[in-house]
Amino acid sequence: MSLAFDEFGRPFIIIREQHKQKRLKGLAAHKANILAAKTVANILRTSLGPKGMDKMLLNQDGEVTVTNDGATILEKMDIDHQIGKLLVQLSKSQDDEVGDGTTGVVVLAGALLEEAERLLSKGIHPLRISKGFEIGCDIAVKHLETISESIVISKENPASLIKTAMTTLSSKIINRHHRQMAEIAVNAVLAVADFERKDVNFDLIKVDGKIGGKLEETMLVHGIVLDKEMAHPQMPKVFKNPKIALLTCPFEPPKPKTKHTMEVTSVEAYNVLYEQEQKYFVEMVDKCLASGCDVVMCQWGFDDEANHLLLQKKMPAVRWVGGVELELIAIATGARIVPRFEELTAAKLGTAKSLRELDFGTTKDRMLLIEGTPNAKTVTIFVRGGNKMIVEEAKRSLHDAICVTRNLIRDNRICYGGGSAEINCSLKVNEMADKIESLEQYGVRAFAAALDSVPIALAENSGLSSIETLAEVRKQQIEAGNAFMGIDCLQRGTNNMKEQMVFETLIGKQQQFQLATQVVKMILKIDDVIEPNDMDYDM
Repeated sequence: MSLAFDEFGRPFIIIREQHKQKRLKGLAAHKANILAAKTVANILRTSLGPKGMDKMLLNQDGEVTVTNDGATILEKMDIDHQIGKLLVQLSKSQDDEVGDGTTGVVVLAGALLEEAERLLSKGIHPLRISKGFEIGCDIAVKHLETISESIVISKENPASLIKTAMTTLSSKIINRHHRQMAEIAVNAVLAVADFERKDVNFDLIKVDGKIGGKLEETMLVHGIVLDKEMAHPQMPKVFKNPKIALLTCPFEPPKPKTKHTMEVTSVEAYNVLYEQEQKYFVEMVDKCLASGCDVVMCQWGFDDEANHLLLQKKMPAVRWVGGVELELIAIATGARIVPRFEELTAAKLGTAKSLRELDFGTTKDRMLLIEGTPNAKTVTIFVRGGNKMIVEEAKRSLHDAICVTRNLIRDNRICYGGGSAEINCSLKVNEMADKIESLEQYGVRAFAAALDSVPIALAENSGLSSIETLAEVRKQQIEAGNAFMGIDCLQRGTNNMKEQMVFETLIGKQQQFQLATQVVKMILKIDDVIEPNDMDYDM
């Protein structure tokens, strides 16, 4: 690469061997980008809906993941193309903001790009297409508000929340027990929800799991479950009304901060050093006993000698408790995290009604369960399953249900699922497109056609004739004049999603439309792709 100047003295750069670069411009760049995005979207298309298929993903370490969660599939896929990575970020954004609809948002984005490719082939400028998509999205988002319904949200009447959570879980691997799982997710959210601010702090909800047992043994604990056990097998396993001390200082002699060398040249010197270490240990344990605590939970480990001394002094302890767990225990029990033994006092201890160690059948796995904490706004969902894949998928599914419940607390409006909202919005967008006189009407109609891709995918994944089913549902919506008619994926004999109680949050659906449109607009604005190929960067 070299620097040159034109006749007016303005500098410009000459790139040598530019012919060796891989460069796409104009329509070729658009089609290459759209092809990459469509490829990713088609992978997820078969995972949409309650009858969607699962994907098996194998990483470099040989670990297998089986899931139909769109965000998880894209996150674990090894995608090199930059446009494919955009769709990964799109799905992750939907997962972070809403928690549900991660597959649908990618399918919709792929359908929009497919429609855009058709319009590009007709010679319509990408910016006119983008503007048409934006107009269609605005129409659809506003129309969603008119077809939405408000539901009653309260701790005393969680029925509507449970029904919405059940809709979310219907496409997951745990759908055999989706009623129980939906109740667990809703009760967890209601336990920590702040109805004044209309928000939920997810840090107060811990989802933990243990391999073994049956999926239906999953339970909600109003307290903390720790994947730890008592430091010594002879320590007590059950405590009633314990006082808990939380320490971030280790049970070990203090170490100088400067580099030093110590030589022990005699038995007497070694004995003096050993006695000094014992003195440190005894002082630490005595300070814990003096505070009146019944159980010590330490962030750091301690050696067998310290562990044995704790047992002799009848001071039960738990080691290697993570920092996040310590914070949750502090919130739940009202304890203060103590960084030095000198600062440990009775006022800094936490309380609970019980602390016990759980055993799991014939396995050696043990966990600690802290129940009856003063601050009931800390809960743990304890997931059981036959293998690691089921436990991890159950965790992801419960996360989606928790997010959907949170969204309903933020905004209690719902729309109906089964593709009914997309079909009704498609009809409305097509109707409004006829009133647009500019070239953008083609983009608006293309947006309406892309919306139909979601119910088509639902019908295909349910083993139904997609075009015939879509035409029948559109006819029913027009004749009945409501937005309740959708795809009968579970084949219950009715297309009325209100009767089937298939609910989706209004926030989630609007976010889905808007995010997909924004990403598609970004892709359509890329008309020049330059990929350097062993370029020489010498000046």
